[in-house]
Amino acid sequence: MRWFFKLVRSTHATVFRLSGGRIGASIAGMPMLLLTTKGRQSGRAHTVPLGFLMEEDSFVVIASYRGSPRNPAWYLNLQSEPQVTVQVGERNIAVVAKTADAEARARLWNRLVAKTPIYKRFQDRTSRQIPVVYLMPVDSGVEA
Repeated sequence: MRWFFKLVRSTHATVFRLSGGRIGASIAGMPMLLLTTKGRQSGRAHTVPLGFLMEEDSFVVIASYRGSPRNPAWYLNLQSEPQVTVQVGERNIAVVAKTADAEARARLWNRLVAKTPIYKRFQDRTSRQIPVVYLMPVDSGVEA
């Protein structure tokens, strides 16, 4: 089943990118972005589609990995190299990643679960606390 989710993510990212973010920009009412990280071991670019919320000027994403016992590779890549890019619609934006502290996580988690209730099921499946991550534009309004 893991191969299936990889195929879906890869197809989604390709269609999103080729359509300039017009196709795949929202899933189940959640806006989507493409996050491109640098592989912490390979050094290669890796792109994943993620749902997000806005918090002031920052994009907020969740490292759920569908409730897996471990964090997704993209989150581990962010910890190694927090300067990454996102594509939102046609715009490519340089951002810096920062994991939300406990207080911010609690507040953001409630917003995320209210918007997309499946995240609660993902949290119930795992003993790890699912990280919530800010993706903060390097220069607000300036594209990468």
